[in-house]
Amino acid sequence: METLDKIKKQINDNSVLLYMKGSPKLPNCGFSSQASKALMQCGAPFAYVDILLNPDIRAELPKYADWPTFPQLWVAGELIGGCDIILEMFQSGELQPIIQNATKKN
Repeated sequence: METLDKIKKQINDNSVLLYMKGSPKLPNCGFSSQASKALMQCGAPFAYVDILLNPDIRAELPKYADWPTFPQLWVAGELIGGCDIILEMFQSGELQPIIQNATKKN
């Protein structure tokens, strides 16, 4: 499977998907750690892809998303943003209903 097809499939197959460095329980960067903690506090399940174990995705996703950095949060097929946006939305209370609504549909 081509990398771009793999990315599209991951985004389509998961209503909430975090591309990050490491895993939610063992993040490998501070930004990924903060983003995954905010998502976990939303109380809904989410999928993740460790880009350190997937160098092809790490190389291609920024081009596909037109977003240069990681982590990247995708909800219902749409890019929400990176760490700063995730934290701002979480702190304002915007993120929780978006995550809850996305996970209810599946």
